[in-house]
Amino acid sequence: MALTRRGKSGPRNGFNPSRGRSIACRGGPKKGSYGSRGFAAGPSNPFKASRVDEAFHSDSESSDATPGANDAHVGLEESSSHDSTSESDVGSEKPYSVLLQALKPSASRGESRRKKPKLEPIEAPVPIRADLEAQVDAVEGTEDEGDLLDEDGESSGADEPGKKKDCFSNHFADRDEKEIGDKIQAVRDNKWATEAPVASSSWSAIRRRPVTSQKKPTDNSRRVLGLENFKFKPKFERAAGQLLSNSSELLIELSSSIFNYQDVLFAARSLQNSDEIRRSISVHSLNHIFRTRDKVLKNTAKLSKNEHDEDAEFRDQGFTRPKVLMLLPTRQSCVKIVDAIVALCEPEQQENKKRFQDSFIRTDDHLSTDKPEDFKDLFGGNDDDMFRLGLKFTRKAIKFFSQFYNSDVIIASPLGLRTALGGESSKKQDFDFLSSIEVVIVDQGEALLMQNWEHIDYVFEHLNLQPKEAHGCDFSRVRSWYLDGHAKYLRQTILLSAFNFPALNRLFTQHMLNVDGKVKISRTYGGAIMDLGFSIKQTFSRFDFADTTTEPDDRFDYFTTAVLPSLTKTSLRVQQGILVFVPLYADFVRIRNHLASAPSTQHISFGSISEYTSVKDVARARSHFVTGRHSILLYSERAHHFRRYHLKGIKQVILYGLPENPLFYSEVVGGYLGSSILQAKVDSQRVSVRCLFSKLDILKLERIVGTKRYLPMVRERGDTFDFV
Repeated sequence: MALTRRGKSGPRNGFNPSRGRSIACRGGPKKGSYGSRGFAAGPSNPFKASRVDEAFHSDSESSDATPGANDAHVGLEESSSHDSTSESDVGSEKPYSVLLQALKPSASRGESRRKKPKLEPIEAPVPIRADLEAQVDAVEGTEDEGDLLDEDGESSGADEPGKKKDCFSNHFADRDEKEIGDKIQAVRDNKWATEAPVASSSWSAIRRRPVTSQKKPTDNSRRVLGLENFKFKPKFERAAGQLLSNSSELLIELSSSIFNYQDVLFAARSLQNSDEIRRSISVHSLNHIFRTRDKVLKNTAKLSKNEHDEDAEFRDQGFTRPKVLMLLPTRQSCVKIVDAIVALCEPEQQENKKRFQDSFIRTDDHLSTDKPEDFKDLFGGNDDDMFRLGLKFTRKAIKFFSQFYNSDVIIASPLGLRTALGGESSKKQDFDFLSSIEVVIVDQGEALLMQNWEHIDYVFEHLNLQPKEAHGCDFSRVRSWYLDGHAKYLRQTILLSAFNFPALNRLFTQHMLNVDGKVKISRTYGGAIMDLGFSIKQTFSRFDFADTTTEPDDRFDYFTTAVLPSLTKTSLRVQQGILVFVPLYADFVRIRNHLASAPSTQHISFGSISEYTSVKDVARARSHFVTGRHSILLYSERAHHFRRYHLKGIKQVILYGLPENPLFYSEVVGGYLGSSILQAKVDSQRVSVRCLFSKLDILKLERIVGTKRYLPMVRERGDTFDFV
């Protein structure tokens, strides 16, 4: 069942005209005209009378009964491209003339009574424009989108004269092509200017902007824009105002950068601010989608009114409809972001909501109560990491599991989206639905790091590429930077994580190319060594390496020559209760093979627990370690991330490498050793911790020892640093 559901949410190649006809047949208004005439998306007829409605009703019935009536359904494409013209022409006539025309008898029974305006015969169906599918929503739903005022009463037109332009228009609508060209060239040449950082006692923000002239960019890094500087849809103004006023200074900095369409790397996510962050990205995504739709509808109405004006041109679309992409770690995280979106939209209808609840929500409590809070937050509920979901927004409804090419938002896990894209050698490889993504959000990056980060790199490599097929695109409406292959320079990328790490920095450097700049927000660390709750000796040993490519080999040599021999008191006796914590699985396998096969380690008894170890083998390894049958226990970081075992009998901890998550240091060192001390299994003066690190571990080291202590440990000549 799960595979079937995921398959349905995947993309399709091209547009099937027969499917468009079926939509037209069953759509349309419930009263008045039926599908045989199509449904006008333009302005409605100002003259309304029951007799006219009855006449249109009877005309539709007679037309449906006529042989070949279905041929009138050339597709929904004609309805969206021609009916608005016919309605506007009728609306320009006098009401009395309209009534006479509607009641005039036809020449034959099968002939439609309403003959004006005459339409030229269409030989082939015109593909529907993906970005104009808001007009399709009018046919599928019961609401009337003929006027250009949304339900909040806000005009969907551009900013009124005299008013300050909003960030959406500044970034996407009102761009000077020469200015964009200069900034794109500066980004290509890697010419970035770093502004003065914004800093507080607990966090700092650094902004970078492309340099396009000799003038130094103005220092506006301390400026935090308020709600008056941003234009939102009325339904989202209240939520946006709360995020920009009632939140902490850190979250105000985050929200203002997001609303300003800058690239953001936010490495200060926590359990306490996670809900506000979800609201911020939900408000921004929905506002972007609805503002984009309003602009497309407004320009479509202008074109229909000025169809004879050859100079009229509106470039307001991309190649395909999807505009927002969200990458999340689990189905439960998808449920949380969808709940935030639904709470903001307040839709009258939610199509396929029951299917979504059955597929994504898990109600049983399957976690033990002794697990830490961050573990419950990540793995509570449905922790499946294989999913993808398309969301489509109409005027009053949200449709779940919409096809990717018909969706406004795509929410997926990296693995789920990678399977939808297909491999390099796959015949069904399709990534055209990512060609017009304008906002990318990667949430809970620290959790995605523990999955397979290569999937994220693969997705970013296939963003904003030129599509292989047209997919019904109206190229006369496509923005120029899409046609030129420069969409990635206008795309906004938002990375949210509890901490920073090299893979995240690589995305920041290589794929965050926004011409309006980017900002990196990081927290200041006091150090995990200060959160243990008791005083023990902690030794940090730095090893040198000749080249970054040889760093793993140099680390292994240092461990086998300087650390491992010190564990052997005599040639036949090894200390008991030694835990070796290994971050990477490749290093884990290498050490395990060395302990099992090296002549110098034949007298050492050891066990191992990794993310791939079976439950039975884990129980055996833990039992042998506690009883002393195994002197050493190898323990991988991902095993701790996914399981959070409570290991007992530990008297000494050796960290082959520093953990990415500083909480793991507190849990392994403070939790495991602290438990042995409290149970009087070992004296606090005899326990010890030894950590190996190199200059490549600078980000990890900062989180472990603190922002004020890590730089001297990297720069000084000494290679051993003790903390008590």
